[in-house]
Amino acid sequence: MSVKTLLPGALSDRGQQMTLGVMGGGQLGRMFVQAAQAMGYFTAVLDPDPASPAGLVAHWHIQTAYDDEQGLAQLMQRCDAITTEFENVPAPALVTLGAHRPVAPSAACVAVAQDRIQEKAHFVQCAPVSGVHPAPCAAIETPELLAAVPADLLPGILKTARLGYDGKGQIRVRDRAELTEAWDKLGRVPCVLEKLMPLQGECSVLVARGADGQVVAFPVQKNTHRDGILAITEVHEAAVPADLAQRAQASTVAIANHLNYVGVLCVEYFIVDNGQGGSDLIVNEMAPRPHNSGHYTQNACDLSQFEAQVRALAGLPLPSPRQHSPAIMVNLLGDLWFQPNGVRTQASEQPVPPPWAQVLALPGTHLHLYGKLSARPGRKMGHLNITGASVAQVRETASQVLVLLGLPPL
Repeated sequence: MSVKTLLPGALSDRGQQMTLGVMGGGQLGRMFVQAAQAMGYFTAVLDPDPASPAGLVAHWHIQTAYDDEQGLAQLMQRCDAITTEFENVPAPALVTLGAHRPVAPSAACVAVAQDRIQEKAHFVQCAPVSGVHPAPCAAIETPELLAAVPADLLPGILKTARLGYDGKGQIRVRDRAELTEAWDKLGRVPCVLEKLMPLQGECSVLVARGADGQVVAFPVQKNTHRDGILAITEVHEAAVPADLAQRAQASTVAIANHLNYVGVLCVEYFIVDNGQGGSDLIVNEMAPRPHNSGHYTQNACDLSQFEAQVRALAGLPLPSPRQHSPAIMVNLLGDLWFQPNGVRTQASEQPVPPPWAQVLALPGTHLHLYGKLSARPGRKMGHLNITGASVAQVRETASQVLVLLGLPPL
């Protein structure tokens, strides 16, 4: 990818306003579009959904399938550079776009993130530099490989190699009989079996890397998941031990550099018991895009993950982000619209907005809703960032927010 700089507000070689495009019209695309527009770029979104959150706010919404030739041609005609908002965009479509326009991240990088087998192999290759290994694992693509799984990988978690997200496509197994049953249940598609590790916690790191190799890292994020979906992210000096945070940042930079990555990359880690009374890191998976756990950057940092994505795509400088406030991010699922004031109603009843007025009366609360037209249980509707002058203040406000929303405590 070239290092050509696309200046905000300038005219392109085509005599049109400089335009940035995104494959995918979900909430991540929406926030990328909003960041790009704030800097003076025109924007275009390709997404088949007529009510896609990003399509509703972009200058142009190209409503076609991701592999539609005419749609891709329109996107190329409109845009000076193109990114993606989720990893399941067909990699061949990115190859087509990349032959004519700068695309970041590249199709090759996205292809690695789309396949857990390739992803684990990449992490193993990076381990001598990063110092952080993946959990012991084995690829299962045939009955022979299933039979050859080492006994010490059990108990474990069987994960589909492709298209798994938010806890989907994953089954815990205790022994060989359950492993065989789980592989059958998943349709005998290619899978990865990961050994269950003594989990103490989870964290993630965002980096932004430019085409010139410049790379900057955001603070380490402590994550709490419920039912396989991110629920809360905490980012402050007490969230993750300093030595682990430094290793996680260095590992993420090494992973991005080894891929020659361009754009925003998130890498998730497990914090595990090292068997000696301390903790260690295990690299879990990566997302070639901004990430749910990085939403706090919109209100707690002087550079958000979405502005970093715009800068990396446009070839602009990437200053090191500075976190100016401790922060907690609360993920807002559609379930909240069916439990006003914490009292759960039937999903068949009309959704009721959560008590936003009470929530927003609390200091340091910042509501971000994604413009989705209907709430459904399990659907990501928005997030709430909470900032403050101290960790104690942020945690106290977050505790009050969780009570108001009827969510489990910190």
